Amino acid sequence: MAEQRAEIERIATDPEPATVENTLVAIERSGRLLSRAAAAFFNQVGSDSTPELEAVEAEIAPQLAAHHDAVYLDARLHARLEAIAADVDAGRTTLEPDTAWLLHTLRTEFRRSGIALADADQTRLRELNAEITSLETAFGRTLLAAQNAAAVLVTDVAELDGLAPDAIAAAREAAVGRGHEQGYLIELILPTQQPVLASLTDRAVRERVHRASVTRGTGGEHDTRATLLRLARLRAERARLLGYAHHAAYVADDACARTTDAVDSLLGRLAPAAVANARAEAADLQAALEADVPGATLEAWDWSFYAERVRKDRYALDDALLRPYLELDRVLQDGVFRAAGALYGLTFTERADLVGYHPDVRVWEVADERGTEPIGLFLGDFYTRASKRGGAWMNNLVDQSALLGERAVVVNNLNLNKPPAGEPSLLTWDEVITLFHEFGHALHGLFSDVRYPSQSGTDVPRDFVEYPSQVNEMWAWEPSVLRAYAVHHVTGEPLPQEWVDTMLASRQFNEGFSTTEYLAAALLDQAWYQLAPEDVPTDPAEVEAFEVAALERAGVAFAPVPPRYRTSYFNHVFAGGYSAGYYSYIWSEVLDADTVEWFGENGGLDRTTGDTFRDRLLSRGGSVDVMDAFRDLRGRDPRIEPLLARRGLTDAAPR
Repeated sequence: MAEQRAEIERIATDPEPATVENTLVAIERSGRLLSRAAAAFFNQVGSDSTPELEAVEAEIAPQLAAHHDAVYLDARLHARLEAIAADVDAGRTTLEPDTAWLLHTLRTEFRRSGIALADADQTRLRELNAEITSLETAFGRTLLAAQNAAAVLVTDVAELDGLAPDAIAAAREAAVGRGHEQGYLIELILPTQQPVLASLTDRAVRERVHRASVTRGTGGEHDTRATLLRLARLRAERARLLGYAHHAAYVADDACARTTDAVDSLLGRLAPAAVANARAEAADLQAALEADVPGATLEAWDWSFYAERVRKDRYALDDALLRPYLELDRVLQDGVFRAAGALYGLTFTERADLVGYHPDVRVWEVADERGTEPIGLFLGDFYTRASKRGGAWMNNLVDQSALLGERAVVVNNLNLNKPPAGEPSLLTWDEVITLFHEFGHALHGLFSDVRYPSQSGTDVPRDFVEYPSQVNEMWAWEPSVLRAYAVHHVTGEPLPQEWVDTMLASRQFNEGFSTTEYLAAALLDQAWYQLAPEDVPTDPAEVEAFEVAALERAGVAFAPVPPRYRTSYFNHVFAGGYSAGYYSYIWSEVLDADTVEWFGENGGLDRTTGDTFRDRLLSRGGSVDVMDAFRDLRGRDPRIEPLLARRGLTDAAPR
């Protein structure tokens, strides 16, 4: 930080008139050491933390917030940017398109950082930023502890009836790893629905796992509620200080959505049809439940189990049948990498000589047919552990930049249960899709071909960043790719074609549930962040009541389908950078579904089509207005109809 502050001071005090080279390029060159160190550090904290690292994070988080303020509240630096803008407006300076966009985004960042505020307001803004950053760190740290503490220990293996042998073995390994001499530990993943609920036949155990999941952070020593309320209140105050009605308006203003009205319109358009579909699905599951337990009422912990039962009855297929055909390394090498090779001409060479930040991390050198030099490195960190936060994500360890002469180093993190030594890692179909999804983010980083580091790869608006990753999910279904990776890990037999046909026929099965649980979380996010500071509850005990009222008001309160994340463990929006932005996934999916149609119209898994997608969109990162990049690819604005058809929401036509 000190090094970059010195670099910024030299730019701000340069006696020469402001130019692209001595101001814009100089800003982009500054902070190289900080960005490299921070990228490595925060990846480590998320992937393999320790109490010592968490203490460092807590210490430096407010310092980093203050450092950002020191740059973006520097009136001298801002004056130099305004001088360049004046020269452009007067015709004295002509900028290359990427440089013009850089000037635009820098000026926007200064404005959104409070450069126009009075001194007293800037002082308060600095205080808010420091405390918000500290609270984000505290929330993530507390939630990780809560998630670890909520893991369910089962002492009688009979209670695990329905789980596959490898899953039972993994639960035993997890128990041993946590110091339990006896028993089997069901570790929790971040979302509400836990994968084991689809298989466990013991209803009481299912309820126990579900309740452990939904009560994370709501009491005891790992209670997140006071922290999240303080976060919501301070973010609302900051937004008001900057001239916005609430934090959600502040977030939308710098995204593709532009306004919360646009966000509310999209979510509100989809919710009624999604809930109607979920209720229709629930009726089928209720009938299946009553066949087992007469008079019982369908509960949230029953949904996954009976959805699998109905799926199996209707389509003669379930995850237990599929898992032996979905071995991690085969899916990765002959699925994810194979699709990237067919589309973009990529090759992947594993580098055992490059040591990862954890023994589970694997490293591949990525090359393509366009040049003799590798385009970057890809790291895979696939297994869960107590030191890793929940969920799945992609990080850049190094941003590609022609200006700095740096190539991309990207990492994908998942949270798969690690099998005992020598046993295969068998995936559910959802985990296969997650693998393809996260690799779509990796491609966005690897293919970056920009000059300025701040425009590299995934440095795009939050409601655009999920778009390329969602597009990449389509290749999991591509017949030639599926045939290559869906092979029985013992016999070598391919996944039977009739099963593939069944999977294709069932793609909209349970879509009402999936869409409703997602929309409930997205609407809950908006509910918290469309509050004025004085309207945020002050008592942690009020969190659950606020949540219930918000879901009722949005029309998505349906007990068998709780939100994908409840407030107390909604890491995305309280610690993960998605505050007021969880809607981004569905916003991006509009672009994704439209682009899947484009691939279908242009040859599908084809090198020419892949190169077009790479050159017109993936490689451009944030060096242009991203919606202009989409229009360059598609030839028009996005259409919502492909998304409605995909999710079975054709009744939710645009108003």
